[in-house]
Parts: sequence; C-alpha cells; structure tokens
Amino acid sequence: DVLYTVCNPVGKVQRIVIFKRNGIQAMILNMMCMFESVFCAQKAKAALNGADIYAGCCTLKIEYARPTRLNVIRNDNDSWDYTKPYLGRRDRGKGRQRQAILGEHPSSFRHDGYGSHGPLLPLPSRYRMGSRDTPELVAYPLPQASSSYMHGGNPSGSVVMVSGLHQLKMNCSRVFNLFCLYGNIEKVKFMKTIPGTALVEMGDEYAVERAVTHLNNVKLFGKRLNVCVSKQHSVVPSQIFELEDGTSSYKDFAMSKNNRFTSAGQASKNIIQPPSCVLHYYNVPLCVTEETFVKLCEDHEVLSFIKYKVFDPKPSAKTLSGLLEWECKTDAVEALTVLNHYQIRVPNGSNPYTLKLCFSTSSHL
Repeated sequence: DVLYTVCNPVGKVQRIVIFKRNGIQAMILNMMCMFESVFCAQKAKAALNGADIYAGCCTLKIEYARPTRLNVIRNDNDSWDYTKPYLGRRDRGKGRQRQAILGEHPSSFRHDGYGSHGPLLPLPSRYRMGSRDTPELVAYPLPQASSSYMHGGNPSGSVVMVSGLHQLKMNCSRVFNLFCLYGNIEKVKFMKTIPGTALVEMGDEYAVERAVTHLNNVKLFGKRLNVCVSKQHSVVPSQIFELEDGTSSYKDFAMSKNNRFTSAGQASKNIIQPPSCVLHYYNVPLCVTEETFVKLCEDHEVLSFIKYKVFDPKPSAKTLSGLLEWECKTDAVEALTVLNHYQIRVPNGSNPYTLKLCFSTSSHL
C-alpha cells in the first residue's frame, strides 16, 4: 500500500511484488513494481530515486529490473495485481507487517532541510517530533538546491558527459539552456581532446538522473546526443580554449539566476517533462506578440513555430505566458536551446525581461 501510494501519482502502477531476503522482512526490502508503460517507469525512477518515504528514513533506491513482466498469483501482503482485484481480498492497512517500511526512526534525524528529498509520506504519529511534524500529505520529492553553496561539496555522480554536440552551434550557454530544465547547473566545460563533447556538473545526482533519462538520444542540430553519467566528481576549469563561435569552452553557472532549483519553493514549480514539440513560455513583457516570437526565431536562425497561444493574464499581471508548437520535437528542442533565457528589452524599460522556456505537458495545441 505504501509503495503504491508513493509511485502511482507519478506513473500508473499495475503490479507490486515484495521479495524476502532469507525469509525475513528486515530493515531493507526488495520490491519490484510494474508500471503501465516504460515511460511511466522512467518518470518514477527520475522522480523518486533517492527520496525518503518518511522524513529522514526509508530512502528509496530504484533500479531497472531485468524481468519485463511481473506475475502475481494472488493478492496478499507480498504481492498485488492492481489490474485484477478479484485475485484476492485484503483488509487494507490491518494486520500487515509494516516494520520493513517504517523501520526505527533514526536518532540523528535532521530538520535543517538539507536532506536529499522532501518526505513522500507523513511520519507515523509515534515517530513525530513535536512542532516540527511533516505535513499530512503526499508530496513529490524536490531536487536539492545547488550543492556548491549549500553543501560545500559535490555528491558522487553529479557530472554528466554529453557527446554529439554540434561544434558550430553549441556553446556553454546553450548547453545550460537545455540541461537547466532538469536541475541546477554548476559548470559546463567542453573537452578540447574530444570535439563535440562537454562535461556538465549539476546540482546533485538526481538532476543527473533526470537529464540522462530525458535527454539521452535526443536529436539536436542534426546530431544525436549521448548523455551519460561521468566518472568525474566535479568539473575542473583546465585546458580552456575558444569555441567556434568565439565563446569560452568553460563557464561557471553556480550563481546564475537562471538556475530553476535553487530553493524548495522554486523547485516545486518546475514540471519535469521529456522533450516535446510544444514549449511553454513565460516571463515575457505584456507587449510581446506572435510577431515578436516569429522575428526572434528568424533573427536566431531557428525554424519558427506553427501554432501560438497566449494565456489570458490576470488584471495585475506584469508578464505574459503561453504555448508555442513546432512541427516536430527536434525543432522545438533546437528553439529552446537557442532562445531560452533570451533578454527581451522594452522601449523605455530599465531592465530586460528574461524569456523562460520549458517543455509543455501538452502534446499539441
């Protein structure tokens, strides 16, 4: 029940099987969870790996399993087929062994908010600690804030290696524009010895997981990206050279205001989506029109969109938001890579508006 409650909001769960080690359900459980589709499983792994089921304990470690299907003979404490409720009945929540899920609450429980994720479920009442109770709700895990200035170090596996980058059209800023959708970006460095390859140091290993899940094998400027976890623990600014467009091969983004996961509140506003042909735009001035975006695409030599939609702003709003649809996913990815964080200047305005783009949950307009 607990695993279903945690996983099903992310991707539809079909079957769950619990495996016992040496016949004992101890502090660590091995479970297999079968989702409705591969995409659901990918979303669940990206969103939940490393999350705490309860605050400060029961950390999930999620890996892909070799079996392609789970077979459930009957619905009981150790297995359940959610597509076939007639396989058996159970009194949900009564008389079930829960020690393996709850465990003993660690005495060194931290309240400083620097854990790897927010809790997925409220802590049972016998484990609560006064006024600092966790909320009575199921919450999605939030990525960590930027590691360089909150943790003073880098978690293992926080660097990705990206190959297949177009040598004439890609630079550090454009890599940032694409990868920042999945986590904070600390540093980007193109490798001098391997043309078209860059190292991207991200805020934490979960950001890396999301980037690999959603961006590996994506087509960009006629080349297919290969995104994988690097053996490097951090990006060191060595062998800096000039890229084809005249920009530096290395850039530090740790303090960039365009990082979107710098606080729990900011991170919760991000919707992690795989690349699609529809982009959500926001933070543009009220004077921006469809023609503004058309000219923006022309000026930056990217294919223009085929459909445009603007959301009705609130009376007190100072910015606009809406959707842009491209002919195909590749065109949208290229437009986002080039145009994300473009500075829109308004006549007689003091400060420019930073155009923000992300992939939309809508597949078409």
